[in-house]
Amino acid sequence: RNMTGYTWVSSSHGRAAPPRAMQAGRDADGSIIYAGRSHFHGDTLPCKIVPQRREAYVSYNGAEHKVSNFEYLVEQQLQWVHSSNGHVPPGAVPAGHTSSGETLYLGRALHGNSQTVGKVHPSHRCLYIPYGGNEIS
Repeated sequence: RNMTGYTWVSSSHGRAAPPRAMQAGRDADGSIIYAGRSHFHGDTLPCKIVPQRREAYVSYNGAEHKVSNFEYLVEQQLQWVHSSNGHVPPGAVPAGHTSSGETLYLGRALHGNSQTVGKVHPSHRCLYIPYGGNEIS
């Protein structure tokens, strides 16, 4: 655990969410979505974890990709803060990085009756979410 009040817990499909895993929203079918991260093609990317369906996804290169190994964000007292245009508010959780070293942050958005988690990509000035097979910005 670090001094900012959160840690990462490794997991994989079929395992229950750990205690205090951060609930990031709900999918259109009512399933709880948890915040996490996963390694994918040389990047460490924020991911959405849906244990009820044994699924976890990252958004990458225009598409939604299923991942089988991931880490849950386990938090003490984090809160969501409104932002836009890729702005990263103070205290934002760094949830990964690109292979070129750019830090990526957790974000979430409402889309298609789902409140889902994704990656804030500061140099692209947007949030990308994995949804319906696509990477939505």
